[in-house]
This record gives sequence, C-alpha cells and structure tokens, in this order.
Amino acid sequence: MAPEASVKAGPREWAGLVVLTLPVLLIAIDLTVLGFAVPALSEDLAPSSTQLLWLVDIYSFVLAGLLVTMGTLGDRIGRRKLLMAGCAGFGVASALAAYAPSAAALIGARVLLGVAGATLMPSTLSLLRSMFRDQRQRLVAVAAWGSAFSAGSALGPVVGGVLLEHFWWGSVFLINLPLVVLALIGLPLLVSETKDPAPGRFDLPSAALTLLTVLPVVYAIKTFAHGDELKALPFLVVGLAFGAVFVRRQRTLADPLIDLSLFRIRHFSAAIVTNMLVIFVMAGSLFFIPQFLQLSEGLSPLRGGLMLLPGAVLSVASGFFAAAAARRTGLRQLISAGLATAALGFAAMTAVPLGHGVAVVVLAFCLVSLGVGTVMTLTNDMVLSTVPPERAGAASAVSETGIELGGALGIAVLGSVLTSAYRMGLDPVDGVPSRVLEGARETLGNALAAAARLGGEPGRVLAAEAKDAFAAGIRFTGMAGAALLVVAAALAWVLLRPRPEDGGRHGEAGATHEQPDAAHGQPHGQPDTRHAPRA
Repeated sequence: MAPEASVKAGPREWAGLVVLTLPVLLIAIDLTVLGFAVPALSEDLAPSSTQLLWLVDIYSFVLAGLLVTMGTLGDRIGRRKLLMAGCAGFGVASALAAYAPSAAALIGARVLLGVAGATLMPSTLSLLRSMFRDQRQRLVAVAAWGSAFSAGSALGPVVGGVLLEHFWWGSVFLINLPLVVLALIGLPLLVSETKDPAPGRFDLPSAALTLLTVLPVVYAIKTFAHGDELKALPFLVVGLAFGAVFVRRQRTLADPLIDLSLFRIRHFSAAIVTNMLVIFVMAGSLFFIPQFLQLSEGLSPLRGGLMLLPGAVLSVASGFFAAAAARRTGLRQLISAGLATAALGFAAMTAVPLGHGVAVVVLAFCLVSLGVGTVMTLTNDMVLSTVPPERAGAASAVSETGIELGGALGIAVLGSVLTSAYRMGLDPVDGVPSRVLEGARETLGNALAAAARLGGEPGRVLAAEAKDAFAAGIRFTGMAGAALLVVAAALAWVLLRPRPEDGGRHGEAGATHEQPDAAHGQPHGQPDTRHAPRA
C-alpha cells in the first residue's frame, strides 16, 4: 500500500473543506455574539440575575460536557451523519432562541445549541483527517479550519453590533440559519462518510461520567471567576472524583470511550497541553480587552469589535504562514516562536497608558493573535496526525474539551488576577462613601455607574481612579500572561525535541510527528507486541 503522504486531495476535497468551515463559523459566531445582545434581551425578557448567568454560561457547559461523547459517537455511527444531524439541530435551536418568549425558554434553546454544537467541532476536524492524508495539504486545510474560527470570532461582534442597531435581539441567532442551509446542502455532495470500521460497543456509563466530570469542573472554574471560592470547591472535588472513576473505567473496558494510550504519544500530549495554554491566554485577553476599549476608552461595541479585526486578520494569515513554513522549518521552532510572539503581545500590555491605550492594546492583541494562529494550526494538525484515522473523532474531541477547559480557566484565572489588581489599585476617594467604594471595587462598570450617580467632583475623580486602576490591572495581567507563555514556549521546546531513535525526524522540517499505525494505533518505529507470541 502506498504511504498515506502520497495520497493527494483533489478539487472535491478542497470544495468540501469550504463546507466544513461553515459549522466552525457557526460555533465561533455563537460564542461571541450573545454578549452584545445581553442588554437588549435583558430589557425585553427581564431575566433574574441567576437566569442571566445561566443564559451566558449554559451553552459552554453543555458543549464542554458532551464533546468527548459526540466525538466518539461520530467515530462509531459516521462523522458526516453526526455533523449533518448537529447542523440541523443547531438551526432549529437557533430559531427557537431567536423567538424565545421568556428567559426560561431562551435558556432551554441555549441547552439545545450546546448539544448540537458539541457535534460540530470534533466531526469537522476528524473529517479533515480522512480527506487530507498528505501532511502538507492537511496543514493548509487545518489552517483554513482554524481561520474560519478566527474569522467567526471577529465577525460575531461586528455583525451582532450591526444587527442590534437595526433589529431585535433575536436577530443575532438567525444569522446561523443561512450557514446551516449551505452546510446541509454541501455536506452530502462534497464530503464522504467516514467512521471506525470496528468501533466496538458504545459505553453509556462512560458517556455519563464525562458529563459528571466536565460539568462540575467547568462550573467550579466559572464560579471561582465570580469570586465565590467556597462554593466552587465542592463542585471541583466532585468533578475530579468522577474524573478518577472515568479514567479507571476506561482502563478496564475493551472498547473505551477514550483510548488513554493516546496520551503516551508525546506529540499528542504536547499538542493538547499547548492548545489549552494558548486558549487560556487568548480567552483571558478577550475577557478584559473589550472592557478596556468600551469602558475605559469609551468606544461603542461596534467600534470595539472593529478594533479587534486586525488581530483576527493576523490570526488567519499566520495560520496559513505556519502551514507553508512547516515544510522548511521544524515544528518545534515554529511552535516555540509562536508562543514567544504571543508572550511579546502580553508583555506589550504592561505599557498600557490611561486615556491613550487603544493603539497599545490593539498592537498587543495583534501580537497575541499572530502567535496563537501559528501555534493552533500546527498543534491541531499534530492532534490529527499522531492518532489512527479511526480514532480521529475521539482525539479531536479530547482536544476540543481541553480547549473549552483552557478557555474557562483563562477567563477565571486571568480575570481574577485583573480583578484583584483592580481592587487593590482603587484607593479611597474623598466624598465617596465606603459602601459606594466597595461596590465600585467589584467591577469597572460598577465604578463608572456609581460615578455617574454621584456626579460632581467626587464622581469625576472616582471614574478617573477606577479607569487608572483597571489599566494597572491590565499591566499586571500582561506580566502574568507573558510569564506563562514564556514557560509554555520552553515546555514546547523540550517536549517536541527530536529523540535519538527518531533520527531527528520529530519536530524537524518535514516531520510527520509520531504517526501511529493505522491498524493498531502504534507509533511508527515502535513494534506492535500485542499479538506477538509470548516466550
């Protein structure tokens, strides 16, 4: 049989790639657009504070909890079949969300969006694995896949801002429907079905355990981000306990939901960890940069979204650059350089001035996006190319779950760092009661609202001091993010080093990573001893 690298994709596969970017756009837009609609839907549906919290969070909770299950299910029943079902479900749930008559109905629609969304990312990435078997072509395809996510993340705030200026809040959900229709037309025409030829039994208890593991952990992280550590701790303990049960069960099953032996492949584990770290810092930056642009610098949501477009463009461009450069430069060098570039972006945030910080923040975000786009293209390809094709869905789901956890951790940890620095930096102001000052120390938005109510000189000084404290918080967070990324770059340099038995292949130009044998999942160069006669 010809080696996998010799099988070239044709025009049908490249057209199919365009179709596979549509579900990725759906996910990215839905993750970013709701925040801009919250004020309008709050006025219309009048949700309680608890309902509002669930409106924002429930989608990511359900999505993270079901990714592994859906990825493995796609390996078994067919990835295209699952993707089409997910797209159809996403369209129906989007329509239900757009016309939700109450906050409770909107929460229910967001749950359905999370269920459908969990089918999209693992299915699209694993289908790329089967469509593009040549490594160079696959790198370009993965770059396009990642670029669709970057483009959707950038377009979400801009398109959402335009729609909210002219239509009701539900219109932000209806932008999904044209993409759903195009995907449902294109998938059966341009994308072939793939699945594991010998999938084994689907273990329902394992699927339940993934939910019982991921949901409490994500909830604990988000609760910690809101400053309620005591409430978060029990959920974290429960989630980790179920996680231990899940791991133990996978080790005893003949057909596990996740093949834990994948984590013994060094490049696979390195890719998962690196993905988590870069999404950690990216999600953290996207948490505080819009606040700075809108609250400190006074930009409208639409203008604030436009300020992030240069970074999104660079993220797209850097992905394709990484795909081309990987042919000549080692993956180890490119990934470490990408992480170092993102570290420079966070370091630039330490120079954010008050009142004139837009240019500095935009430049910093551009550097972060440039580095993240480079790294994510290469690590996503590593996830695909280091596992057997029949395990691509499960491997992609593990990667996406890590990304979801990394994003939640980034908002929680970097958000907490920023909030702590902001609180410590906001000193007492003459004429401002202590009760008002305590509320102002919770968030910059609270401080500016309190300043507007106070008026006069105390209000003006409080607003100025709060903005200055927030800028100081960004500078401190920039130092923390830069330090983390420098450590990540060093780890990547160590974990991706060539091994003597590889002959210098891994991590070098033209490397194919630790490609497992398609039949048995063994890394190339490692003997498969499972069926060897015993002495």
